Amino acid sequence: MTQTIEDAPVTTTEALAERIVASTISLFDLVAVHLGDRLGLYRALHRHGPATSGELAERTGTDERYVREWLEQQAVTDILAVVDDPGEPTRRRYALPAGYADVLVTADSPSYLAPLARQALGMLRPLPQLVEAFRSGAGIPYADYGDDTREGIADLNRVMFVNELGTDWLPAIADVHERLLSGARVADLGCGTGWSSIAIARAYAGVSVDGFDADEASIEAARGNATVEGLHDRVRFVVQDASDPSLAGSFDLVTMFEALHDMARPVEALANARHLLTDGGTVVVADERVAEHFTAPGDDLERLMYGFSVAHCLPVGRADHEHSAATGTAMRPDTLRAYAREAGFRRVEVLPIDNDFWRFYRLDP
Repeated sequence: MTQTIEDAPVTTTEALAERIVASTISLFDLVAVHLGDRLGLYRALHRHGPATSGELAERTGTDERYVREWLEQQAVTDILAVVDDPGEPTRRRYALPAGYADVLVTADSPSYLAPLARQALGMLRPLPQLVEAFRSGAGIPYADYGDDTREGIADLNRVMFVNELGTDWLPAIADVHERLLSGARVADLGCGTGWSSIAIARAYAGVSVDGFDADEASIEAARGNATVEGLHDRVRFVVQDASDPSLAGSFDLVTMFEALHDMARPVEALANARHLLTDGGTVVVADERVAEHFTAPGDDLERLMYGFSVAHCLPVGRADHEHSAATGTAMRPDTLRAYAREAGFRRVEVLPIDNDFWRFYRLDP
């Protein structure tokens, strides 16, 4: 569906100006949420209760004047509550409202979204490079986006992995679930910091998982996470690109969670996944739940995904821009089916797994 200028909704100058101001306010909200997350300010309020700026600064090892300004901003923007205001700014007490800890503090909560602020702001780190990339057609290496982006993506996805991967997603694929219950080998391509691999090993005691990712910092973090979880004997992590033709092994299940659209060579990665399978093995891909077809204007999810794509996913996918498929975040089902067919898969099925952000595919050779 395409709109012409004549039939497009009327947008006044004032309405667009108001939208840009509102977006700027929201950007600064993300900055403040990021500070509260990184500095432990929310955690201290949650664990120890209401505090003045001096008390919170002492609890967190931060500067009182900066903390006071942050607290006032958080109250003005209606995230924190003022529970006692004697009129003196340094004696004013602030609290984290009930229920907000699930969004801002509790890492295992399905509502935990503090990493989204970390991720979004991290994606702005190489902004000057992005301007030049638009001119040159070059890409931006994943590592250039830094710790905030890598950790934000990892922690945000971790919420879904620990709550849903082994209890809902894989059990919904009956034959795969049965194979995993009886013991199997799994290759997790584009594993990031390893939480998908760890969640699979947690859910299926007889399974061993090999996680592969091209980002060295992610693999280093993954190995540490597996050790902390006590799973280093069944979960192994290797620095290797999923499209590397030397990728080898024999696996009953190959998974790719929110990784394919970022890959410069998605067809080669899928072809490698197919070659890794044992007889009767299958590939499960989860990627963004974008609309089936391009439509403008789009809904909020489409707007979010295109924001990620412009700032991060397309530039990362074009880091090797001479050979990149340049997919971007909005990898629609028809695009994935075309990649799978070119990679040699005979059958692609959209799985009936309900998720607000991801669509799940099963690929059989």
